[in-house]
Amino acid sequence: MQFDAPIRPPKAESIVPMINVVFLLLIFFLMTAQIAPPDPFEVTPPEATAAAEPQAELMLYLNADGVLAFEDHRGAAVLAALSTQVMAADGHAPHVVLRADAAGQGARLAEVMAQLRGIGVGAVELVVTAP
Repeated sequence: MQFDAPIRPPKAESIVPMINVVFLLLIFFLMTAQIAPPDPFEVTPPEATAAAEPQAELMLYLNADGVLAFEDHRGAAVLAALSTQVMAADGHAPHVVLRADAAGQGARLAEVMAQLRGIGVGAVELVVTAP
C-alpha cells in the first residue's frame, strides 16, 4: 500500500515589512506633530466687540481666583520663571499673551500687568472672545 505525500499548507507571507512600514509612519508622525501642552486650568475669557488672534511669544494664565500659571509653574513661582524667560530674550522685550478669566477681579489683573512691566515684559495681549 502506498500513501500520498502529506499536503503541506502554503507558506504564509511575512508581515515583517508591513510592521516596519507602520513603525516608520508612526515615527514620522510623532516627529512632525506639534503637540501643544494642555492649559493649566479652564479660563473663560471676557467678551469684546473686536477680537484679533493673539500674537505673542509667551502664554500666561490667570484664573478667577487670581492664581497665575506659566508652563509648569503656578502661583508665586510664575513671575520668577517668566523673569528668566525675559532675560533670555537677548535684548528685546518679549510679548506675553494673558488669558484671564472673565470672573476674575480687575484689580488683580492690573496688579499682574504692573508686575509684568516690572520684570521687563514689552507688551501684554489680553485674550478676549467675540460675542
